[in-house]
Amino acid sequence: MVSQRTLFLQHVGQTSLCPMGLEVERASGIYIYDTQGKEYIDLVSGVSVSNVGHCHPKIVEAIKNQVDKYMHLMVYGEFIQQPQVNFAKKIADNLPTTLQSIYFVNSGSEAIEGALKLAKRFTGRRQMLAFKNAYHGSTHGALSLYGGSELNSAVQPLLPEVFFMDFNSEECLSLITNKTACVVMEVIQAEAGVIIGNADFINQVRHKCNETGALLIFDEIQTGFGRTGKLFAFEHFQVIPDILCLAKGMGGGMPIGAFIASKEIMGTLTTNPTLGHITTFGGHPVSCAAGLAALNLILEEELSFKSLQKEELFRRLLKHQAIETIRGKGLLLAVELKAGFNKDAFFKRCLEKGVIYDYFLFSQTSFRIAPPLTITFEEIEKTTKLLLEAMDEVIFSTGKI
Repeated sequence: MVSQRTLFLQHVGQTSLCPMGLEVERASGIYIYDTQGKEYIDLVSGVSVSNVGHCHPKIVEAIKNQVDKYMHLMVYGEFIQQPQVNFAKKIADNLPTTLQSIYFVNSGSEAIEGALKLAKRFTGRRQMLAFKNAYHGSTHGALSLYGGSELNSAVQPLLPEVFFMDFNSEECLSLITNKTACVVMEVIQAEAGVIIGNADFINQVRHKCNETGALLIFDEIQTGFGRTGKLFAFEHFQVIPDILCLAKGMGGGMPIGAFIASKEIMGTLTTNPTLGHITTFGGHPVSCAAGLAALNLILEEELSFKSLQKEELFRRLLKHQAIETIRGKGLLLAVELKAGFNKDAFFKRCLEKGVIYDYFLFSQTSFRIAPPLTITFEEIEKTTKLLLEAMDEVIFSTGKI
């Protein structure tokens, strides 16, 4: 009989020549189990998707309840569907009053695409600014904002009039002019290796956008829904964007995204022409039901605040000669490894011990710690013990850091 691995390689489109190839049987909480029953601690959370853990009973219940009522009915925006309305209201209740109009889509890339169109429609401008070492998605428009060259060099040309700024560099602020439609930024650059924005810099970007009439777009696709110690990372900086992009942790494991603006800004998609943005499956009722259940969990169990306590424990326990430093906020951390440490051997040891972690697009010398926010203090102790053991074994086997 042909194995699942063989069928996977033959029929599922691949993103690399050497996929990890872990064959998954089930997942629960912070754990993923392979077909042999081996348990793996998930330090990636599907890249900050499974904020409330894998298969949380309340998420599963919400999904099952909605499936029994209805699934897809009509293209987005035509029918009044209770899961969409209730989820939109709950999100709006936890955002500033200038961010109250929510357009549901299917993913983070789609949220960025919608935000770019909205900014160009509202301002009547074409020029866009993004940041080096930033990733906003792999669709054509989102990839135009990619702050590197590896992923977009083979698919040129992309969107014109996109310019790049250095993160936390005040010298770049002069690039924001009255020709700028929008500035797209993360307040915490995730794929750069969790680089935290300077509060003064972020405030100056906001001021410059106000001054020139450019719209400020915050990409909170990785940082949203409690991951950094606040429900949304921009709350750490007391700066409010004109458009907010969300996805990943938004759906409790189900696919969903959104771009959010004021009613005035969002209204530009409804006329001249109408149907300024269209999606068939955006705001799928099952995803919205799961998302509402996930958001309620995050709020009721104070998972945002608790992620700061869990960050402190990770930092306290992860002390090792192979570690240079730890960056980040809440449960979005980057562990920087010292030069010369064999990270490939370390990755292999971690998998053998049942720990899954990942690197960053723009930082190959650090690894990601972004477990479900539901991870317990006991599970953190267990996880760090395994990581430290793996580091010790690599140093012992190689004879060097």
